[in-house]
Amino acid sequence: MSADNLSNASSEVYSRLRELTGKEIIAADADVGDAAKMAALMREHDIWAVIHCAAYKSPPESVGNPLKYYKNNIVSTVALCEAMRETGVTRMVFSSSACVYGTPTFLPITEEHPVGQCANPYGTSKVMSEQILEDAVKAYPDWGVVLLRYFNPIGAHPSGRMGDSPNTPVNIMPYLLQVMTGRLPFLPITGDDYETPDGTGVRDYLHITDLADGHVAALRYLEGFSGIETVNLGTGKGCSVLEIVRGMEKVIGKPIPTEIRPRRPGDIAAIWAVVSKSKELFGWEAKRNLEEMCADSWRWASMNPEGY
Repeated sequence: MSADNLSNASSEVYSRLRELTGKEIIAADADVGDAAKMAALMREHDIWAVIHCAAYKSPPESVGNPLKYYKNNIVSTVALCEAMRETGVTRMVFSSSACVYGTPTFLPITEEHPVGQCANPYGTSKVMSEQILEDAVKAYPDWGVVLLRYFNPIGAHPSGRMGDSPNTPVNIMPYLLQVMTGRLPFLPITGDDYETPDGTGVRDYLHITDLADGHVAALRYLEGFSGIETVNLGTGKGCSVLEIVRGMEKVIGKPIPTEIRPRRPGDIAAIWAVVSKSKELFGWEAKRNLEEMCADSWRWASMNPEGY
């Protein structure tokens, strides 16, 4: 079952999930920060494990409004843990972020890279949530937790029926798709003076379907595991903002208007992952390349120009 307050999403997602899977999707309009509500749902639906994705996720916004991020992202983690303790649920897959690494001291990033020197409060909120879960596992040795530090998800379901459609776009692909469908006049590129090959930020972009498969693999791993593991999810390759733009231009066959702007607060120049641990622990590795990420994103946007 899914619990979501739909603050940045649409309930239409559930209808399309039912269509694509042929299964009933149980959905609750609920805030994960409400421990009593979470406990009631866990009891009602006989939950044995949770995948915790509930968080605000814009690094630049978190710089301007840190209290919003600390209140939501950390309180929801504590509340969910309280509900788990009350109901005897002992397994969690936690959606963390590569932002916990801050400005890299070496590349590519392994799971042993230091954390905590984050460039923005969003990353710090993820570090704090990880620490909460580490302390919980120490106190409750029957718990099993996988911390998934994933990098930059993009793409959409290959059917074109599901994709990223936030109420307010903050990441590159939703911005890019709104330009391509005429909802925005150009793509703002925030910074072209980084120490990267073309001056724009470099990230490890990961197809959303690969990311979903990674969560399933982690959940299966937890069936026989107690303790805590930290795992990067990425492709192991860095890709610049301009490379994303060129990849999308290749898909649609025409240029995309862009405008160079100053760097955003809270951004870093480059980051990409070492991804061997996920394969060693639970047999997961990314399968889809940049061309597929761009093609699936465009299929989604062209079929759903106004989103859901």
